[in-house]
Amino acid sequence: MTFLNTIFFFKQLWIIATFTSLFLLLLNYHSTPPSSVFHRPSSVNPTAAATTAASHIVFAIASSAKTFEKRKDYVRVWYAPNTTRAYLFLDRQLSNGTRTDPTLPPVLVHESTDGFPYNNSKGDRSAVAMSRMVKAVTSAALRNKSEVRWYVFGDDDTVFVVDNVVSALSAYDHEEWYYVGGISESYEQNAYFSFEMGYGGGGFALSRGLAEVLAGVVDSCIVRYPQLYGSDARIFSCLAELGVGLTHEPGFHQVDLWGNLFGLLTSHPQSLLLSLHHLDGVQPLFPNTSRLQALHRLFSAARADPARISQQTVCYDPSRSLSFSLAWGYSVQIYEENRPLPDLLQPLQTFHPWNREKRAPLFMFKTRRVSSHPCRRPLVLFLDRVESDGGPGGGVRTRYTRQGHLKRCFRNLDLANLQTVNVFSNKLDVRVKAPQRRQCCDISSSWDESMDIRIRECGRDELTAMFT
Repeated sequence: MTFLNTIFFFKQLWIIATFTSLFLLLLNYHSTPPSSVFHRPSSVNPTAAATTAASHIVFAIASSAKTFEKRKDYVRVWYAPNTTRAYLFLDRQLSNGTRTDPTLPPVLVHESTDGFPYNNSKGDRSAVAMSRMVKAVTSAALRNKSEVRWYVFGDDDTVFVVDNVVSALSAYDHEEWYYVGGISESYEQNAYFSFEMGYGGGGFALSRGLAEVLAGVVDSCIVRYPQLYGSDARIFSCLAELGVGLTHEPGFHQVDLWGNLFGLLTSHPQSLLLSLHHLDGVQPLFPNTSRLQALHRLFSAARADPARISQQTVCYDPSRSLSFSLAWGYSVQIYEENRPLPDLLQPLQTFHPWNREKRAPLFMFKTRRVSSHPCRRPLVLFLDRVESDGGPGGGVRTRYTRQGHLKRCFRNLDLANLQTVNVFSNKLDVRVKAPQRRQCCDISSSWDESMDIRIRECGRDELTAMFT
């Protein structure tokens, strides 16, 4: 009996264990949602980051016969004939035809849109034709059997930092459906149009698969939305119908602003500078220059180290109570007091809102006012020269000089004599590792008319403050 009881005991134990295992498996099956329902593909794509190049991106630029002659030089600032793929779209043939200019992208003329409705009294029906650019560029790519991963759309008064656009888009899987862009700086514009729309002037990007699908359905969307103002609103609405939302990239700048962009460029978000729009509506980026001269100067730095352009670095000189804010490739600001880092990260309000009569809220970010007291204003030096030894990770020297005789007071006599700041740095390669942390800088211990600043990686627990 003892032997039979033992066998019976183990048999019962085996049955209990079997049913327990089955119960746990069923519980796990019902409590864990299927991956096909809740799985979201990672936005980071290491393979794409290693292989995506400028040749994989096509820019579609909206222009017109009216604006082409005036704005074609803006396109020349950023377009590189041997490496950039782009098309310029016009509403009609130019009076002298569409002659081939090797310094500009090929010119295409929109097809007639007479059969499409448009009834926005404040807009222009050219928005219908611009909405259909996606059909033209995807068709051209398919005809040429060329490898295109991304399509970027913008205007003729927009400049793009192409290397940075390549780097930013490389972080996403071009095989997935992505709609990448930026919103307006103006709260009012976003409230009127959308906080989730990629604004067409600042530029937005569509991954290949999404662009090809959109090209097949965009005409029906245009018919359904005759009341909308611009082409970007039509694209946004059609993508919403496809179930695709905007992936925000703050480096696309719509620039729905007037006046001086100094405050925007000197406190740029901690992300790559991708574009600047509405260049006719703002002052030249550098003093005593034309708009084009200023852009060429900015892009001389952008070509030397695109990932670092306009990136902010802050450091302090406690012995002299000086605070330094560098916008690499643009300017150096020096304050004769301790200005905490969070204050310096806020843009100076050197610009005006799109609607000048509008009251707060004005912008999509917090700003700080320019002090009316001359002693509280910073000494500003602007980019004057760029020198680079070339190659990834190579050294770059940028020189910043005082422009004219600015009326301000100096408590520090050394600062009163300062004429030049030399900034030394190594070229950033964000396609190897995306920047997760702002860099630090060191100031030369002694200086007279010229000062040296070196930008470097921060120590592991290094804090950026006057006194730590």
